[in-house]
Amino acid sequence: MDITVGTAGHIDHGKTTLIKALTGVDTDRLPEEKQRGITIDLGFAELELDGVHIGFVDVPGHERFVKNMLAGASGIDLVMLIIAADEGVMPQTREHFEICRLLNVSSGIVVLTKIDLVDEETLDLARLETAELAKGSFLENAPVIAVNSRNGSGIEELKAALRTASSNIKPRRSDLVTRLPIDRSFTVKGFGAVVTGTLVSGEIGEGDELELMPSGRKVRIRGVQVHRRKTTTAVSGQRAALNLAGIDHHELSRGMELCGPGTMRPTQVIDAEIEVLSTATRGIRSRQRVRAHIGTAEVLARVSVLNAVNEIPPGETGLVQLRLEVPIVCVPDERFIIRQYSPQVTIAGGRILDGHADKHKKKDLDKVIARLHEIADDASLSVRVRILVESAGAAGVSLAELQERTGAVKPALAAAIGENVSEESAIVVGEHIIAKAEFDRLGSEVLTAVGTYHLSQPLAKGMPLTSIREAVFAYAVEAVEQAVIAHLSGKGELVILGDAVRLKGHRTELDPSELKAQETI
Repeated sequence: MDITVGTAGHIDHGKTTLIKALTGVDTDRLPEEKQRGITIDLGFAELELDGVHIGFVDVPGHERFVKNMLAGASGIDLVMLIIAADEGVMPQTREHFEICRLLNVSSGIVVLTKIDLVDEETLDLARLETAELAKGSFLENAPVIAVNSRNGSGIEELKAALRTASSNIKPRRSDLVTRLPIDRSFTVKGFGAVVTGTLVSGEIGEGDELELMPSGRKVRIRGVQVHRRKTTTAVSGQRAALNLAGIDHHELSRGMELCGPGTMRPTQVIDAEIEVLSTATRGIRSRQRVRAHIGTAEVLARVSVLNAVNEIPPGETGLVQLRLEVPIVCVPDERFIIRQYSPQVTIAGGRILDGHADKHKKKDLDKVIARLHEIADDASLSVRVRILVESAGAAGVSLAELQERTGAVKPALAAAIGENVSEESAIVVGEHIIAKAEFDRLGSEVLTAVGTYHLSQPLAKGMPLTSIREAVFAYAVEAVEQAVIAHLSGKGELVILGDAVRLKGHRTELDPSELKAQETI
């Protein structure tokens, strides 16, 4: 089993020292970090406990480096919230805690450090502060371990807590395409460009060709390392280092993603459900410029609040559309953080409902809100597929498009499509899926159009298919047009006459009164 554990906590509360006590690795690698004695960027270490491989992501605690902390927190399974017993809960303790909660981290351990600097009464006070902070959250019943990282006191107890917590972590979803958000890139002499990150879904093998998003550039995996050991394959949940062929490390940066070829499409418009922190000084308003942290990327965005008052107050949840200034890749249900543009403080977080949204018109707002609430209430793949198919209208949607919109592997999508077909909410037409209601509507429009044509051209053998295409199928693919006409013909409602069609029962002969009029002429 492989899990990723992230640290969280205020500056100088002993996060890096604790990781060194657990693993023997000093995660401060930058000269400036050594000189200043603080963590600035992400650090990494590994530990194996009874067959559980733990990858640690050590994050900076200073408020100026929260964006680096967010890049590290995006892929973690479990958090160690670290609080120095001599200082207790501090501002970045609270911000890091809220970030983990908003990212839906569901498992954690509270670690009280520097216990050698306090008496028992002060330690008890730190425990009380911790309990107050964690009340009602995912950490409410988490173990609280007191340690002295310098002499090792409490470290074995912490390892035992990590073993127990690891066994309770839910497995990652196995129905999502391969994605590795990059959190670090560098070069190794003799090997070339190397990137690291947590493989959030899928697997990556030596020799694989992947796409570097959002550019779509093809890269080949020359080598794979997991926990500093060479291997042939990295799987979901593992932290991996990948040696890339055909690209310079200067062309790589944090925030990019490695994805399976042809599986993801960049986006700049996202519909989401967010929670504004109760501690925010004001709500989130339409047109507000914010910093969105999605995966390991930080992107600037404009907010469009999807309600009548164009604002979500502090402590409330609501629907928004984020219009990003640069493209990214994402999947539904992915969690993200919103920080104020300036000053940079965390103000909200949420989950993506539609990663490839259209810009909404005011007249459609009620319909859009209802659709997004349905997605928010039932995030099953079957429901998402149905809603995407319904939203596609006459154009329908292909399996490849569904994969780009959901991030699901094709076997899972095929099963979800099958459920919709069984429930008679969708129809498969060649490589496209169209809503059953839309298919029936197109059929009705064909019958109406042909009937109107007969009235205006009673002696014509039938309505030309080219005219039907212009009148009814302007937005549909040819396969849908052919399927609708074949369906109506099979029901006996339409007769196909080569390049034209007529209604059943329509005749082109003159009736007696028309014959008499012809004779008179």
